[in-house]
Amino acid sequence: MIAEYERAQILERSRRGKRHRALQGQVSVLSGAPFGYRYKRKTDHSAAYYEIDERQAGIVRWVYELYTAKSHSIGAITRLLNERQIPTAKETGRWERSTVWAMLRNPAYKGTACFGKTRIAPRMRVTRPLRLRGGVAPRNSANHELPRTEWIEIPVPTIISEETFALANELLEANKKHAPRRTITPSALQGLLSCAKCGYGLYRTSTRSSARTIHYYRCLGSDGWRRLGGPVCDSRPTRQDLLDEVVWKEIARLLEDRQLIEDELERRLKAARNSDPTQRREETLRRDLARSRKSIERLLTAYQESLLSLEELRSRMPDLRSREQACLSALQAIEDQSQEQEVCLRLAESVTSFLERLRSSVGALDIIERQRVLRLLVKEVLVGDDKIVIRHSIPPTHPLPVERRPAPPIAP
Repeated sequence: MIAEYERAQILERSRRGKRHRALQGQVSVLSGAPFGYRYKRKTDHSAAYYEIDERQAGIVRWVYELYTAKSHSIGAITRLLNERQIPTAKETGRWERSTVWAMLRNPAYKGTACFGKTRIAPRMRVTRPLRLRGGVAPRNSANHELPRTEWIEIPVPTIISEETFALANELLEANKKHAPRRTITPSALQGLLSCAKCGYGLYRTSTRSSARTIHYYRCLGSDGWRRLGGPVCDSRPTRQDLLDEVVWKEIARLLEDRQLIEDELERRLKAARNSDPTQRREETLRRDLARSRKSIERLLTAYQESLLSLEELRSRMPDLRSREQACLSALQAIEDQSQEQEVCLRLAESVTSFLERLRSSVGALDIIERQRVLRLLVKEVLVGDDKIVIRHSIPPTHPLPVERRPAPPIAP
């Protein structure tokens, strides 16, 4: 009993000590460096810190670009990493989907490593892998993720921008709802439809007439067999082809507005120039760079005045030089990224040609391409008895409700 009491006291003291060091911003409380960094141990002259591994950092940036800019899935990124034989952190084994998924969720890459993300709690249930092993777990505990507000942020060097990280996490959340899973034939509005009456999602069903198969969107709340008390909604089914065409025409009409495109380009260009997180990160890096250079000057002055031996100078100088180089690399990355954003967003002189290409290609897009465009612009489509509400990210000049066409009855 006394031994268990002492063990609990030691665990609590260790937890409080780690939490205190994390609040002070010390990297030593983290369990090693993630892929893309090297962990530099604490010395007599410097605290522990993360150093960017440029070779691995390039792979991290490439993975984020594939996921956010080129719309690759996590499985496709994993296969591409293995096909190109890109080494893992241990340079052995293969890339796994879970590794890429954890990389896309790790906030350290945007400059804020977090401590206290999980807690240990008793295992609540026996999962299938445990059941296949006889129902015996190696330990009766499991890690549970804590709310984001309880994490303790520790500043580390930046590999990607905050905007890219936020976009990746937004896509991860959307993937939970829009993942194709077992979909055989996709539809343009898959995962975007909700019932205006009960709030349930709409799923696709079909019926066959004497000539063809007709697809409908049907509210989950209108199915009586799903609940013991019967249906909770009386919404009618809606023809898939008619609803898809109405929503697509409305989005295409908004995209053809020249003034709207110019205003959006100007807004994004201004936001890219005056991005608060980027400016704050740049100011922090410049302060760190100034401190590192000032420390180097002090060491050289102390050595010139014979206050410091040559051995001490050689032992303390590499850490300061590496910090200086890391700050310079991060500042150069921020400058390059801002220039790339400005170049990509400067489309004002080609708005006319862009709109012409848009008008010519809108009608030629297939289902997958239309689905991608709609998911980029549309948040949700509410389907009611007499109107359709499209919640999108485009500011319309004169929003008008879209009248709902009466749906033909379902054939028995």
